[in-house]
Amino acid sequence: MKIHKLVEGPEHCWYVLARDNERTQSVIDTNEYLILGQDEAILCDPGGTEIFPQVVSAVARVTSLDKIKHFLCSHQDPDIFSSLPLWMGLCPQATIHLPWVWKTFVAHYGHEYVDRFHCLPDEGERLMLGHREFLFVPAHYLHSSGNFHLYDPQLKVYFSGDVGAALLPDGEQPLFVEDFDAHVQYMDGFHRRWMPSERARDAWLARVRKLDIDYFCPQHGSIFKGADVKRFLDWFASLPLGSAIL
Repeated sequence: MKIHKLVEGPEHCWYVLARDNERTQSVIDTNEYLILGQDEAILCDPGGTEIFPQVVSAVARVTSLDKIKHFLCSHQDPDIFSSLPLWMGLCPQATIHLPWVWKTFVAHYGHEYVDRFHCLPDEGERLMLGHREFLFVPAHYLHSSGNFHLYDPQLKVYFSGDVGAALLPDGEQPLFVEDFDAHVQYMDGFHRRWMPSERARDAWLARVRKLDIDYFCPQHGSIFKGADVKRFLDWFASLPLGSAIL
């Protein structure tokens, strides 16, 4: 699994852990994001049990595991956090931030750790990492009925979960989007099928367009940066959703 320092500020930095060549091809590729402060760290959607060894190894190359004090579980899918009991064995004092609607479902991954769950209200809330403030941004129905993203207003990074995801073919897996028009083919079918609500999409867009974003970071595929962030938002705004509705 490759490690890339995405952006660094005076008190914290973002890393992306991605392109796991050791995973079995039957498991979807995922991007994990580590936000590292001076004394504590946040790991966003740390992944499933199948990739746990690779993610742990990558994180350990960057920082000590006891610095991880927060996990974001953006929604309920197994590729998000089915590794819950394994992580809690290493980070027993960490808090798991997750949508309230998924508490009793995510507990199926490890019910003995529910005392570490922090259930996010639908409207979202703030998280402090040292003196730095982060925002849990509501993204419900994109694609899950309870869903959150994470925004860093200091470094202008937006973790977008499955919004912006792309299913890249083998051999065409750049970390950053290099040609937006060519990249669309890897996003189009995914978003038409997995994003069910244009009303939810439009409400989310109205919220996110107010934010200053330099890096737009999905859980699958390549990262958007600079002008490609707006290009993605404009593309998504015009896309018909819910392709399985017959």
